[in-house]
Amino acid sequence: MKISARNQIKGKILDVKKGATTSHVRLEIAPGQVITASITNESVEELFLKPGDAAVAIIKSSDVMIAID
Repeated sequence: MKISARNQIKGKILDVKKGATTSHVRLEIAPGQVITASITNESVEELFLKPGDAAVAIIKSSDVMIAID
């Protein structure tokens, strides 16, 4: 797969929680560090996503904010 997005983080799927139309996919990228993505149920089915599978989080955003307390 070739893609222009540069923010690609490899990990392992922890779980997939399906809702009515959208699923939340939790990806462990390092011990104790998890990224959660909201994707369509159709995408989950087309990609055959399931816990334990290797996957890549691809992050593409026009805005990234950082805050401190």
